This record gives sequence, C-alpha cells and structure tokens, in this order.
Amino acid sequence: MLLRPDIVSRYSGFRPEVQGLRALAVVMIVVYHVFVGRVSGGVDIFLLISAFFMTGSFVRRLEGGKPLAIGRYWLHTFKRLLPLAAITILLTTVALELWYPEWAKWTYREGALASIFYVENRHLAAINADYYAASESLASPFQHFWSLSVQGQVFLIWPLIFALAYLICRVTSSRPVNVLAVLFGLVFGGSLVYSIALTTADQQVAYFDTGARLWEFALGSLLALAIPFLKPPKSWRLVLGWVGLVAMISCGILLDVQGIFPGWIALWPLGAAAAIMIAGQSGATFGVDRFLSWTPVQRLGDSAYALYLVHWPILTTYRAITDDLEVDILPGIGLVLGSIGVAIVATKFIDEPLRRWRWAEARTVNMAIVVAVSVAVTAIPINSWIDHERTRLQVETEQARADLLRNNPGARALMSDFVYEGDPGASVLPRVGELENQWVELPDSCSDEFEPREDISPGYCWQTPAISTPSRTVLVVGNSHAQQLLATLVPIAEERNWQLVALLQPGCSFGVGGPEICSQTSEAFVQYALDLHPDTVITMGSRTEAGNPEGESIPLGFEEVIDPILEMDIPVVGIRDTPRFETSQVDCWTRNRALPEACTIPVEEFMADENPADAWAEDHPGFTTVDLIDLYCPGEQCPAVIGNVLVWMDHDHLTKDYAATMAEPARDRVVAAVEGIWF
Repeated sequence: MLLRPDIVSRYSGFRPEVQGLRALAVVMIVVYHVFVGRVSGGVDIFLLISAFFMTGSFVRRLEGGKPLAIGRYWLHTFKRLLPLAAITILLTTVALELWYPEWAKWTYREGALASIFYVENRHLAAINADYYAASESLASPFQHFWSLSVQGQVFLIWPLIFALAYLICRVTSSRPVNVLAVLFGLVFGGSLVYSIALTTADQQVAYFDTGARLWEFALGSLLALAIPFLKPPKSWRLVLGWVGLVAMISCGILLDVQGIFPGWIALWPLGAAAAIMIAGQSGATFGVDRFLSWTPVQRLGDSAYALYLVHWPILTTYRAITDDLEVDILPGIGLVLGSIGVAIVATKFIDEPLRRWRWAEARTVNMAIVVAVSVAVTAIPINSWIDHERTRLQVETEQARADLLRNNPGARALMSDFVYEGDPGASVLPRVGELENQWVELPDSCSDEFEPREDISPGYCWQTPAISTPSRTVLVVGNSHAQQLLATLVPIAEERNWQLVALLQPGCSFGVGGPEICSQTSEAFVQYALDLHPDTVITMGSRTEAGNPEGESIPLGFEEVIDPILEMDIPVVGIRDTPRFETSQVDCWTRNRALPEACTIPVEEFMADENPADAWAEDHPGFTTVDLIDLYCPGEQCPAVIGNVLVWMDHDHLTKDYAATMAEPARDRVVAAVEGIWF
C-alpha cells in the first residue's frame, strides 16, 4: 500500500475549536442537569467528538504505514480513562452509603460495579426494559456512566473496523480513507435504521442501547474523514459556526431529548456540532471559533472528562442530603461552579500526572497493570460490601419472617374483629432491601390451552398450576398495577378453585389509543380473551394520575377493548386503580420512621371523589366494579405502613406482601363480583 504523507498531514494538527466545543458540550450537560432537569443533547456531541479524534488518529497510522497496535491502543485508552473513573466511583459509593436513603443504597449499589466494567448502559437498559426498577425521583449517582459505558464499548469495537479496513486495503490496494468511508457509511446507515426502529418500539431501552448509538459515532468518523477535504469560504464558515452554536444550545430547550432520543431527531445536536467543526477556523473577528479558542474555554475543555464524571454524583448527593429535588438558583450556581472546581483540581492533580507518568507508558505490561489495579481496587471492595449487605439482609429477613402471620397482619389489621397478638416492636416487612423481589409472578408460563395462539409481545402470559376441573377460569388483563393485585387474587382463587391466567403489559393500561405498542398489545389481549372465552375477565377499571385527583378516569380506549368481550357474554370486573403519588412512599418512610404520619397522604389529593368506572358500568351490562381503596387508604388516608407491612414499594405499586394480606378482607366483594354476575 502506497504511503501518503500528504494525507497524513491533512489529518494532523490541533483543532482548538473542537476542544472548545467539548468544553461547551459538557457545560451544557451540567447546566441542563442542575437547572433544567432535562437532557441537553451534549452527550451525543461528546460521542461524536470521541469518534472524530479516534478516527483521525487511526487514519494517520493507516496512511503513514504505522502499525495499528490495537492491543496497545486499548490499554492506553483505558489506562487514561480508568483511574479517574475508579476514584469517582469509589467516592460516590462512599457518598451513597453515608447520605442516600436506604432504598437508594439497595437500588443503586450494583451501578458502581456496572460502571467500572463499562456496562452501566446495559444495566440501566435491563432495568427499564423490565419496568421493575422502582421509578424513584432521586436518580442513581452512577446513571451518567451509561454514556461512558457506550463510549468504552465503542473504543473496543472501532479499532476492529480500522483493522478490517487495513486488510481490505492490503487485498484491494484501495486507499484507507475510501474504505473507511464505506465501512462507516454502512455502520451509520444500519445503526440509524436500528435506532429509529428501537426508539419507536421501546425508547427507554433504545436510549441506553449501544447499537442504537453507533450511528452517532459513525457520523463523527465520517466527519473526521471528510473535514480535511472541505474548504468552505470565510463567509460560510462564519454562518455555519453561529447557526451550529444556536442550534446546539436550543436543542435541549425545544426538544424532550431524553424522551425521543436516540432516533433520527438526534441529528439536530449532531448536525449543530458538525456545522461548528466544519466551520473550523473562520478567521473572522466575530466567528464562533474565536470564543471556542479562548484560553479559559480551552482549559475547561482539558477538564471536560473530569467535569462530566464528577458533576452528576455531586448533584444527586446534594439532592439526597437536602431532600430537595428542585435546585434553586444560588445553590445551583454553587453546584455548577463547585463541580468545575473539583474537575479542574482532579484534572491537574490526578488525571494529568497519570497521563504523563512515564513508567505507565514505558511498556504494554505496565499499562495493563494500571488498568487491572484501577478495576481491582474498585470492584473488589464494592463487590465485597454488596455481598456483606446481602448476607446481612438475608439473615435479618429470615428472622423477621419466622412469625409473619402474627407480627405482620397488614390489611387484616383493618378488619373489625382483628386483635393484634404480635410481638411489640416487630420489624416492618418487606424490608427495603427486599423490594426488588416484591413483584408478583404467577408460578407458570401459559401452556397447553392457555398458551397464546398469536404473538402478544411485548406482553406476557402467566398462569396458576393447571386445574383439571376449575369452578371458573378467570383471566386478569392489564398493567403492573393489575400484576400486583394478583397477590390478592391468588389466595381467593385457590380457595374458590379458580383457574387464574394473567396477560400483563407493564406501563400499558388495557385500552387502545395510547402509545402504539400499548394499543397493539391490548388488541392482541382482546383476541386472546375471545379465543379462550374465560368465565370472567378482571382488569383495572380506572387509571389514576399523579398529583391530579381530577385525572382519574376510564383508561383511554377502554370501550374498544371491553365491548368485544362483553358482546361474547364474558363478564368483566373492573378494579379501581391504586393511587399514583408524586413522591416515593418508601423514600418518605425510610426518612420518617419515627414520624409515620408524615407519610400519610389524603386520598383526595390523588383519587376522584367517585370511582369513574361506576358511571361507566351503568351503560355496559356485564361490567361490574370493585373498589378496594379502603384497604390501602383507610379512612381516606394513604399511609406508608398498615398492620406492620409496607404498603407501597415506590410511587404507585403495592408491595407483594401487603397485597397478599388484602385477600381476606377483599374476599367477599371479589367473589361477589366474579361469581355473582349474570347476563
């Protein structure tokens, strides 16, 4: 392959405007996080810039005939990134244990391990895809590591593309720049299509998915390949720079970035950054590059990595300590300036000395040692602490549950003839560390006659063990609120010899007209019900809205799914929805155990005066309502604990333990609704 020093020179040289762009992007991220409470699009720009620099480096090697040295590149990259990340993770873990509420410790500890191994994005995607991570307002202090995880994974993948380009060039005598343009073009197109499809199907998963982000890196690589050949006139550079800057800053204000990225709309911030990079050095007195090349901005660009690392745990720790999720102007300014100060100090006294450490760069094995030590000193103590806490929880839980029925009556304590005979000071159950296991599941996947004939994904089908001659087949359909009520229904079903089957799609009320995926799943559930023809269908008859009692209403498109079932002479029971609180009851209770009334909320703040399903039932013969609100909000007050059992596991879901205790007091009205409906 003919060497081209002229091409090498095109891809050489420092780009101060790109360094300034990096600084601007991280400041946007910090300011948006502190003051706006939204995502800015700055992270996408970071991904673009990282691929831009990496591509320029490898093109110089390919065109200059230098070895790619991929193994050394990997070690050099993570030797540079890991020490400061490890220190941040360790200090954040200490802060988590010292100042965060109990639920956050149990929920977020594993994020530390996921972060040091660059898989936090997969960890978060799994939680969101499962829907079952408690949706707490106080976010994980490790959450920002999702983008660093994606970046780390791409740092492993991208050199392999350069290696493939090298092999193709050796075989075909093609120029590396041309081959790379084709390869990255393919990655860009394929990943963008995948990103759009996944964002439409499941935006929460797509946001953290590496494959859905590869096109952003590919765009950065294509930009790096093209810029040396782009020579726009001075006037165009001036316009491109300012248009790019305005578009970049306004993106997060005008768009709900976190709610719609990373589909095609992410081209907005990326296109804005690309415009600034193409504008380059305009030479104009009032060019954007003059600001981006300003010395203070350049110095901030040097600390951009550290600032991104530290700002988020500083912000979330402030929120944890103050119990204030809204940051006022003066504290917010202090958080921004404090984060910048910490980042500058960390860069000067930790990051830069480690980068200049000659011993670490002298041999490949030395770099490997730095990488291994950085991981080990973080992962080993954190993993040991997690194991210790899990063991402690298991022992304490087994002891507390030894006399569950006597010490933890839950909703049974609300019955008129109840007399508490448990131990004074018995532990409240479930313990906070158990909450991840409080989701209700029926024991078996649907099989034989209950197996869906058609695709019901992303919903799923569960059943109780098959009964040869059940008194009734009862089909439960709905979202995660219906799922939690299964703990109430199962004991009743066992007593009455009902065959229980559940079709569930978390996040989707049973109805059509909402999100497309919810409508599709609901339609599939209707068809399943018509094919199975159960004796009764149970679903949620209303849907509550956080902080808005007037928002409780019939689920959107409810009539479209219920009428076809009623027309087949299948009775439907609509259970009134549970409240959706604005803040987590678990969080409140862990902070106010000595003052439980602080977590008792009037039901009028979250529920309508009358069950909206009652009026709806009058026009739909065969539809009956059941209201269980008195079992979790007795006396029209919603406490966090009833009968020594934690009622809520987050903002709006009953714990499995408490829902199970509702079976006895709810029995008569549920049986009457299911067995007493006659056409």
